[in-house]
Amino acid sequence: MRANSLIELDRDHLIHPVISWKGHEARGATVLQSAKGATLTDAEGHTLLDGFSGLWCVNVGYGHESIVEVAAEQMRRLPYATGYFHFSSEPAIRLAARLAELAPGDLNHVYFTLGGSDAVDSAVRFIRYYYNVTGRPAKKHMIALERGYHGSSTIGAGLTAIPAFHDGFDAPTTLQHHIPSPYPYRNPAGDDAAVIAASVAALKAKVEELGPDNVAAFFAEPIQGSGGVIVPPDGWLKAMREAARDLDILFVADEVITGFGRTGPLFGVEHDGVVPDLMTTAKGLTSGYSPMGAVLMSDRIYRAIADHAPAGKPIGHGFTYSAHPVSAAVGLEVLRLYTEGGILENGRRAGERFGAGLARLADHPLVGDVRVRGLLAGVELVTNKAKRTKPSPDLGISGHLARFGYKNGVIFRAFADDIVGFAPPLCCTDDDIDTLLARFEQTLNDVLDVADVRAALA
Repeated sequence: MRANSLIELDRDHLIHPVISWKGHEARGATVLQSAKGATLTDAEGHTLLDGFSGLWCVNVGYGHESIVEVAAEQMRRLPYATGYFHFSSEPAIRLAARLAELAPGDLNHVYFTLGGSDAVDSAVRFIRYYYNVTGRPAKKHMIALERGYHGSSTIGAGLTAIPAFHDGFDAPTTLQHHIPSPYPYRNPAGDDAAVIAASVAALKAKVEELGPDNVAAFFAEPIQGSGGVIVPPDGWLKAMREAARDLDILFVADEVITGFGRTGPLFGVEHDGVVPDLMTTAKGLTSGYSPMGAVLMSDRIYRAIADHAPAGKPIGHGFTYSAHPVSAAVGLEVLRLYTEGGILENGRRAGERFGAGLARLADHPLVGDVRVRGLLAGVELVTNKAKRTKPSPDLGISGHLARFGYKNGVIFRAFADDIVGFAPPLCCTDDDIDTLLARFEQTLNDVLDVADVRAALA
């Protein structure tokens, strides 16, 4: 089918996520056709270096035949197996066991979901159930960070603190609350130690405001992804985890973006040596080849739920496609590629090269801040470096970035508040990294050449 015909069918029938529907009708879709390694090709034959791994997820890169083969073999042998009625399948069992082996601390119990949003929803339901059956039903309030992202489902969107996911959706609920992001570049607290102290104080103050007996949990990403790739100071996550323990609330690490080598180690919490009570994952779990997410639960929480649930009654939470055998088989092979196939180690090397290259762009007239951990990065643009002035919305910086980036053959995330997000595949070669950096620098120069943008810097 011709690309134009596909674009018209898309315009008439396919609803896209997180986009202006009328704006999409006017623009039309960019139809992606094929991919290999870190490179995508669209229906017009235009090649693009994918500096965002699809949507933070294709960590091992495109075109791994071994993943295709295990998926096909599992489809032939057992394409579906329910997890209800005590049924199970070998791939799901082995994947749960492997995740428990690789996860930090005592996160030994795994509930599989279809993705990150329903992993967060599942975590919320498990937390509610835990407090209800252990005799503390008042503990219902949950706290997250400003600029945080925890999915766009009915519950998770309220924990998310990005306006587009609230406006018109009656979110957040009265049981969902937010404290300031650490955001070192724009945090008035000052140095790293002061930023950490301010976050701990904010969490304690919010719990005191709500009442210690009413607060259930604190949710945090090791690095805030969709909020602008906010990298907290070293020690921040550990301090927040310890504060949550002192406050007698559960600590939930949302590793949907940061998990599976994205920041260097397999999980982002490892950077601070943190073991959460629950951990949500998705994206890199199957590297986007098949839908899957997971909630990892500590021994303590699992045991409390199992032992205190009403005898003989089912714990009423489940999805038709939980522990899907094909996705589980894909997940096992992806984990093998990370650990035995060299992908994790390659990602660490590529991350060092990427971070050094981005740091060199800090002198660009438009660049105010560069923040990197592993192969996860944010570049914040400003019109006055000394004053850290955000560009006027009238300049349409994000639109210019997307347009010039496509022309230059590179994909990144152009956030609406003039932050550029990067999450290249862990399979990137040195040449991939150098090409990505060169094309991004050209894109910055192209934006700088826009008359209104250059005038705003004058």
